[in-house]
Amino acid sequence: MPHRAGSGHQASVDKLMDGGERESIEYDVVIVGGGPAGLATAIRLKQRAAAASLGLGVCVLEKAGEIGSHSLSGAVLDSRALDELLPGWQSEATSFGSVVRRDAFHFLLNERSSLRLPGMLVPPGMHNAGMRIVTLGAVCRWLGEQASELGVDVFPGFAAADLMFDDGGAVSGVVTSDRGTSRTGERKATYEPGMELKARQVVLAEGSRGHLARRLIEQRALAADRDPQHYAIGLKEVWQIEPDRHEPGRVVHGAGWPLSRNASGGFFCYHYGEAQLAIGLIIDLNYANPWLDPYEELQRLKLHPLFRDTLRHGQRTAYGARAITKGGLNSLPKLSVPGALIVGCDAGTLNFAKVKGIHTAMKSGMVAADTIFDAWQRDELAANDLESYTGRLMSSWVGEELRNARSVQAALHRWGTFAGGALVWIDQALFRGRAPWTVHDPTADHETLRPAAESSPIEYAPPDGVLSFDKLTSVYLSGTNHEEDQPCHLTFKDPALPVEFNLPEFAAPEQRYCPAGVYEIVSDGGASRLQVNAQNCLHCKVCDIKDPRQNIVWVPPEDGGPAYTNM
Repeated sequence: MPHRAGSGHQASVDKLMDGGERESIEYDVVIVGGGPAGLATAIRLKQRAAAASLGLGVCVLEKAGEIGSHSLSGAVLDSRALDELLPGWQSEATSFGSVVRRDAFHFLLNERSSLRLPGMLVPPGMHNAGMRIVTLGAVCRWLGEQASELGVDVFPGFAAADLMFDDGGAVSGVVTSDRGTSRTGERKATYEPGMELKARQVVLAEGSRGHLARRLIEQRALAADRDPQHYAIGLKEVWQIEPDRHEPGRVVHGAGWPLSRNASGGFFCYHYGEAQLAIGLIIDLNYANPWLDPYEELQRLKLHPLFRDTLRHGQRTAYGARAITKGGLNSLPKLSVPGALIVGCDAGTLNFAKVKGIHTAMKSGMVAADTIFDAWQRDELAANDLESYTGRLMSSWVGEELRNARSVQAALHRWGTFAGGALVWIDQALFRGRAPWTVHDPTADHETLRPAAESSPIEYAPPDGVLSFDKLTSVYLSGTNHEEDQPCHLTFKDPALPVEFNLPEFAAPEQRYCPAGVYEIVSDGGASRLQVNAQNCLHCKVCDIKDPRQNIVWVPPEDGGPAYTNM
């Protein structure tokens, strides 16, 4: 039964098979992921418990060393969920960036010219006036503080390595990563086994392509009757620009060049803060040309006159990249299993018509929290499949947004920027998302590559060191670091496939789709081999998504990753 305020968690020690000991802690709810979805879940749970004068043990595990340091988004914030969760947040969150004052959408015709679309031709979801330009890291840090003040145990620096299951197959908790294992798998003098965190309900809020949710979806066939999940890669840079070129609150979105012929996607450029500018490129991962390099496409974008003069005398201060889950309603898996719920970008709640997901991720967490708390009050929490979560989510405004955006990404995937974009405008501007049709995309992103011999190579100019830069210089700006003497977190089902299949068939596309230079084909005694520079990894998960044979599997490292401060 629910316990009274003041109770939290219980600790114990479990024996390992080798005679060692693993610490065990019991909570009512364990949340994996300290992003907006996970933190909103935790905050809402504690709010409900406090209102009922009941104690509820809640913890949040976050693999980043600090809350927010693995978080990256554009981002223009639709504050609808935040308004519901923490009314009056504007008076407290003073560092949340600038209010949008100017909003424009440009189509880049080529490397020299562009066309600004009149407002009537811009889909409704792309209008942003009055919203707020934020950095997701700052939002998450503030939410983490609110969660801690409410009594949530927030544990940064702890990656959940595996799920735990009870004898009946229900999820019963998570195990964190062991620490102190060498690159070759031997235990070092610093070895510590991971902890068991047992829970009556686990919430998976890992973000896009979370490894635990991916594994659970596959094992339980939770997406068996759905379209394949679809993804994009988002790349972002932050610049400090000259004050006289800064237009606080200016937002520019657009499409077209440099992706017109080889991929669908779009760009963003936001002016915020003290002469700061965020510029980025989103590329759908269903692209077919294996010669495409997403990182180099971003470098080309900055050379366009729309951005070049603004950036020329500025200084680049940050870089990062991440996958974006964008399949929407048609790709949404079953969101519950006995003992666990899936929320946010782990599930795929992003509204692609708005290209926004923070608000929907937070709301999905809040709905999950309400579902869990209601079941907990009825003593129906442990090991139960809380299937009502999906119905409640679909009955909320998140469900309405996802239904109205259900055809957007599929239309762009199937018919491209022009024909697909025209259909999207009809669907969104004329029918307001209620068109009497639904477009599906049944082809998974990893199945779309053409053989290299049938594709046109793409020539990228060398970096000029002023507007464009090489990958390793950019990785340095991300603050990425991993202890080298640890097991490689980029694993291969078949280590031979990269050279035996990917190299001759697709010219080793992992060398290009990785935005951090992790993968290199090198010559070793006259033979080619794949070198994995795992210390460069930004944790974007693109290799896990785009590899043609689904041979690369990302798992969490013992520690490390990017150290974003303002992304």
